[in-house]
Amino acid sequence: MEQTIHWAILEYDQGKIYIAATSKGLCYVGSPEEDYEQMVKKFPGAEFTENAEALEPYSGELKEYLEGARTDFSLPVDVKGTPFQEAVWTALREIPYGATYTYSDIAEKIGKPAAVRAVGTAIGANPVLITVPCHRVIGKNGSITGYRGGIKMKQHLLELEKEYSKR
Repeated sequence: MEQTIHWAILEYDQGKIYIAATSKGLCYVGSPEEDYEQMVKKFPGAEFTENAEALEPYSGELKEYLEGARTDFSLPVDVKGTPFQEAVWTALREIPYGATYTYSDIAEKIGKPAAVRAVGTAIGANPVLITVPCHRVIGKNGSITGYRGGIKMKQHLLELEKEYSKR
């Protein structure tokens, strides 16, 4: 039985992003650089239906976050990966708003201190940008390193959180 995924476009001040959800939760948050085909490629065999109404709770929370009015997310996510990826994604969700961790910090947190590169790979496979806050992971020297959404988007999200966490 093929899975039905509802999708919509979320427009915000930096552009537009595709978002998608299953009946279990948010399964994809793209970036301004990613198009419809890139979203569909992540879910082979799924049936995609445009449905802004079904995505409204998710787009509402994402808009509030992008406007600085929300610091965490209450709606469920439906992400599937290897047990290692899922452990990394869970650790990402525990990074406080406005804080940054290093890849080594995440490796330590999941009990695999030598797996720093694998942590980076798992972070890169995160299908739900923003909600699973991989943008909060930076290089050991404080550098803003790779991000599926692009360095510009990562910098924007970190600056947004820095600005609003002062309030």
